[in-house]
Amino acid sequence: HPASHPFFCLTTPVPQRNQPMPEEKNNIARVGPTGLKFLRKVPGDMVVAQSCTPEPIIKIAQKLGVNEDEVDLYGKHKAKLDLSILETLKNRKMGKYICVTGITPTPLGEGKSTTTVGLCQALGAYLNKPTIGCLRQPSQGPTFGIKGGAAGGGYSQVVPMDDFNLHLTGDIHAITAANNLLAAQIDARMFHEATQSDKALWRRLVPNRGGKAYLSPIMIRRLKRLGIEKTDAAHLTDEEKGRFVRLNIDPSTITWRRVLDTNDRFIRKIIVGLGPKEKDKIRTTGFDITVASEIMAILALATSLEDMRDRFSKMVVALDKKGNAVTADDLGVTGALTVLMKEAIKPNLMQTLEKTPMIVHAGPFANIAHGNRGSIF
Repeated sequence: HPASHPFFCLTTPVPQRNQPMPEEKNNIARVGPTGLKFLRKVPGDMVVAQSCTPEPIIKIAQKLGVNEDEVDLYGKHKAKLDLSILETLKNRKMGKYICVTGITPTPLGEGKSTTTVGLCQALGAYLNKPTIGCLRQPSQGPTFGIKGGAAGGGYSQVVPMDDFNLHLTGDIHAITAANNLLAAQIDARMFHEATQSDKALWRRLVPNRGGKAYLSPIMIRRLKRLGIEKTDAAHLTDEEKGRFVRLNIDPSTITWRRVLDTNDRFIRKIIVGLGPKEKDKIRTTGFDITVASEIMAILALATSLEDMRDRFSKMVVALDKKGNAVTADDLGVTGALTVLMKEAIKPNLMQTLEKTPMIVHAGPFANIAHGNRGSIF
């Protein structure tokens, strides 16, 4: 069942029977074990994908031994797997790991994804071996650009192909929201530090509980990074409070940019702060594509929700005016980023044309990051 087979497969829905339509009869080379019809006349990828009827994704999950309460359905044909599955299946015998890495695509475009899907279908549907494929989630940038989608091709595809290539379950949108929340916090923090006193900043940053200033764990971590080993706000001096509330970000060192999952070359470099209420806090920045965000890179490396949060806390976004690193934790947004990403860390479950399971998770670009799918499973 090589990916380079000269025939493409097509499942044609025929009401109440599993027989070829008269006009197809002479075009069918063979029928696969799951009912896929391999046609001599090559159809387009979209025709193949839309002509098949995927198995309900809950059945695919059940074949894997996944409990129903560990599956979050997103419609009939895609789902998320709850991280509790790691505990449920921890005693399962480890399988063999096959890595399909960078290869030069053929003229027909058979590259990593097509080969991976073809191997999964060959091992799972034809040889009846327990097989699970893992792919990255594609960016909408290439999908709407020259490259196109990343669901494979011909009869080696992940379905539903349109869902796979577009929003899927919203993971990339969550990354966009988290990345841009951090970008907004950087500009907002510089604005307020430039326009308010230390006392005003302290009142706004430190909540009051029961008539006393309350230091949350993230605040205590910042104090420790400043070399201040105190956990009670009442014990801080005015000088220590000033060091705590002021990040003193050097605008020329900011490396954190906004993102959008679209090929939009005209926002690669922009000027922000032009509004009349921004008090001339103008600087040059720009947009990257969402999958180039460090948040996407972290998603593909994280091994748990806690691990992802810890990695978020250490992201360096700029330097202060003394040359010290300013992190997401210093800005106080680590928890907010984690909340926005709490569903994205759950892998997505889909299937191939031949009804073998496919996990789709994360998708950092390989030219600027590590280019692997999510490693949590």
